[in-house]
Amino acid sequence: DGIVCEVRENVLADALKITKACNYKNAGTVEFLIDDQGRHYFMEVNPRVQVEHTVTEQVTGVDIVQSTFLIAGGASLEEIGLEQEKIVPRGVAMQCRITTEDPGRDFAPDTGKLTTCRHSVGPGIRIDGASYPGMVVQPYFDSLLVKYTANHDSWDGCIRRMRRALRDNHIRGVKTNIPFLLNVMDHPDFIKGSFDLNFIEDNPGLLDNLPGTLSAPHVEDQGTLGQKYDNIEGYLKYIANLAVNGHPKSLGADPNLVRSINNRDIQAPSTKEVRSILDKKKNGSEGKPTFWRKILREEGPKALMKAVRNHQNTLVTDTTWRDAHQSLLATRMRTADLLKAAEATNTAFNGTSDVFSLEMWGGATFDVSMNFLRECPWDRLEKLRERAPDMLFQMLLRGANAVGYTVYPDNVVYDFCKQAYESGNDVFRVFDSLNYIENMQLGIKAAVASGGFVEATICYTGDVTSNHPKNKYDLNYYLDYAEKLVELGAHALTIKDMAGLLTPKATTLLVSELRKAFPDQPIHLHTHDTAGMGVASMLAGAEAGADIVDGAIDAMSGLSSQPCLGAIIAALDEKNNVDLDALQVLNEYWESVRHQYNPFEVQALSGAIGSSVYKHEIPGGQYTNLLFQSKQLGLSGRFAEVKKAYALANKLLGDIPKVTPSSKTVGDLAQFLVTTKTSEEELVNNAAILSLPNSVVEYMQGALGPPPGGFPEPFRTNVLKGRSLKDGRDRFEGRPGSELPSYDFASAEKNLKEAYGEKRITRKEVLSHALYPAVFKDYLAFENRFGNIEKLPTHMFLRPMTVGEESHLHLGPGKDYFILLSHIDEFDKDLGTRTVTLEVNGEKWFIRTPDIVTPENSGDGSSGPAKRREKKDPTGKGSIGTPMPGQIVAVNVEDGDEVKEGQTLFKLSAMKMETEIKAPFSGTITRLLAKQGDSVEADDLLAEIYSDD
Repeated sequence: DGIVCEVRENVLADALKITKACNYKNAGTVEFLIDDQGRHYFMEVNPRVQVEHTVTEQVTGVDIVQSTFLIAGGASLEEIGLEQEKIVPRGVAMQCRITTEDPGRDFAPDTGKLTTCRHSVGPGIRIDGASYPGMVVQPYFDSLLVKYTANHDSWDGCIRRMRRALRDNHIRGVKTNIPFLLNVMDHPDFIKGSFDLNFIEDNPGLLDNLPGTLSAPHVEDQGTLGQKYDNIEGYLKYIANLAVNGHPKSLGADPNLVRSINNRDIQAPSTKEVRSILDKKKNGSEGKPTFWRKILREEGPKALMKAVRNHQNTLVTDTTWRDAHQSLLATRMRTADLLKAAEATNTAFNGTSDVFSLEMWGGATFDVSMNFLRECPWDRLEKLRERAPDMLFQMLLRGANAVGYTVYPDNVVYDFCKQAYESGNDVFRVFDSLNYIENMQLGIKAAVASGGFVEATICYTGDVTSNHPKNKYDLNYYLDYAEKLVELGAHALTIKDMAGLLTPKATTLLVSELRKAFPDQPIHLHTHDTAGMGVASMLAGAEAGADIVDGAIDAMSGLSSQPCLGAIIAALDEKNNVDLDALQVLNEYWESVRHQYNPFEVQALSGAIGSSVYKHEIPGGQYTNLLFQSKQLGLSGRFAEVKKAYALANKLLGDIPKVTPSSKTVGDLAQFLVTTKTSEEELVNNAAILSLPNSVVEYMQGALGPPPGGFPEPFRTNVLKGRSLKDGRDRFEGRPGSELPSYDFASAEKNLKEAYGEKRITRKEVLSHALYPAVFKDYLAFENRFGNIEKLPTHMFLRPMTVGEESHLHLGPGKDYFILLSHIDEFDKDLGTRTVTLEVNGEKWFIRTPDIVTPENSGDGSSGPAKRREKKDPTGKGSIGTPMPGQIVAVNVEDGDEVKEGQTLFKLSAMKMETEIKAPFSGTITRLLAKQGDSVEADDLLAEIYSDD
């Protein structure tokens, strides 16, 4: 301390010498640098009061600003009490300048409206600034918003107060440097007071793991891109956007039914009640249940295979968590609602040896999670695994298509299966939509390599009992195919009856013959209840030797879903010991959940299904999508025509197994036939010139592989006329994916981390991008805007609030928010927005929300602004965007110009600074979207550059 005092005295003495030598008489600031040996070096004199004056005022008790006015008015230093011997520093003070700058983007300035603004107050905290809710931060001034000054008797106490002030504030709507300042407060060197001017440069980690504010101090509660805000802000932005714009049509929710959803959260089923039911029925004669997952994870898939075959009762798989809601609700079930049921389900099913698995992942759930529900599919798998640790989890793997609709490089499929097993999946039900053995080989080998239990799937179509001479799907076809699957290393065989075509007679024949031919492989039976035959067929299968049968919990069964699980269990009687009373506790929960998802129920479904399925063979999982698409195409009330056209399309394509993605091809062609009123003869003869759906062309090119019995002629030849692949050929030969080079995971990971940040991208995100690049980018763009909304209750996710309505949002202990939609402003034509006023626990938030509906509905466009600017592609090297909000003051190129690397393309003015936007490489301007004078937001797309390199 003595050394510090000596340094201070030396600095003050030299400051006086400098100002006396200049005869300087005014308030001023003399700046020095001090080295590690206590030597000081003069820098400059500023003839004004500096921004840091609050620190001096708090330490000395002198109001410097007031004093300058009094002196300017003629008062002497003595008259206002400014006598040197009376000025004694007391304690420690520190100032933090809160700026509207984004530390995650090199402190680029940000602009916008303060949705809410509430500062932390309390002992030892001073606030200087004029910021308030609804204030608009303009790009024309300094980015300083407010100054916090903390003082205390000690340095540690000063840091604690400042940390509290930074965490407790509510400044939302613009990005601020608060997360960075919090990292500074927590750095050990700063806490010790051991730092210098190189502190930030020497500690780049200060810009990593930027924390949230008090209401979300942990990583799981933060936003994940750019500004790190607590989830409440993201939720409110989402609520405001939903109130203004509603849902996009692509979500598939009936807007009238959406508004009828109850404004309340559904309570989870009671685990305690389930446990009580099971405990009351226990008796001493019962042994411990078999833990199937424990066998797999500790002894391996072959041990599980043997244990299933040795099990005396018939096992069941519950499809509620995947195929049931895919078939009934277009796969729109959110993770939050699955998580609520997980613990009670684990308890109910883990108390018995007769539940084999829960089908809960894969298939359409992967892309729907990101594309429509705005969730991470990997998070779903891992979070459900935490809540249901004892159950075997089962996924649907589309062979060489993984969980996509196209083929991928082999290493993508292998890496995907490996990660799925590591994240918690156990059983891989592998299928190919055309029963093409080469595609199956890749899927089976990849799943086996992961360590999981592999069910190789026979996609059932036609009628195995038919003696018609042209029946290509006879018993020999299925037995031959099953033999090939077993040779590839399958641990079990699954009969996947996608459309519900299996009758008890057909089931008995097929299962019994497979049982004879493959005595060591468990047989798993799956169907849909489309014709109402499901329970009978499952029972017939169990009697014929099937080890496992599928069903969905009662409230999620029937129609195009699986047969009723409760009915199957009751009918099996002593052959299955699942407790129906415990099952009923789960069922009551799913009854309420299904009602909440009523907007996704296709009202025409109950009238569209039935025994006609034996003619058209529409898969259960395709019904809801096909009905929705028909409505979008203006075919409401004409689904009978679509069903007939589906049967014709199947015949024209060669009578093929129909499951994703082959079912989409059949469905697309059926809708084409109905909407264009094209006859069978016209289609075949004019295939070369008709604007056929892409899926049909790609199918004929062999993108899915060859169908059983080969491609239909002359239809295929006509389709391929004048149409070629990218390499000039007109078709694939063999397995399409075998020609693809290995996916460069290292390069993809590097590019994604550059675009989205090191911490945001893990191996799982790289896989998601490899499978669905466009969907993944759109998902992260949504996340960047609204944060992670998975914890938002489903009724708030689906139902737009109306003015005057209040909702309760519970996010955990001590995190209850009562949200009132107070007001929605008139449409702002200049900005294309509406300001939504929400009151959160009585505090007003003003959220400026883009209105994309009003311009679309304006007819002549006169009441709406120009189309909102595109955003740059974060992974596109030639996508030139704005680094910060501001105004374009210069455009130095034109469309079609050749540019050199480093050439200045645009000049951007923002917050008293001018920034040059340069070309990242040499190339050609292929799109120019900005002109001088344009006001732009961060990441707005200005231009695109193309290069052959």
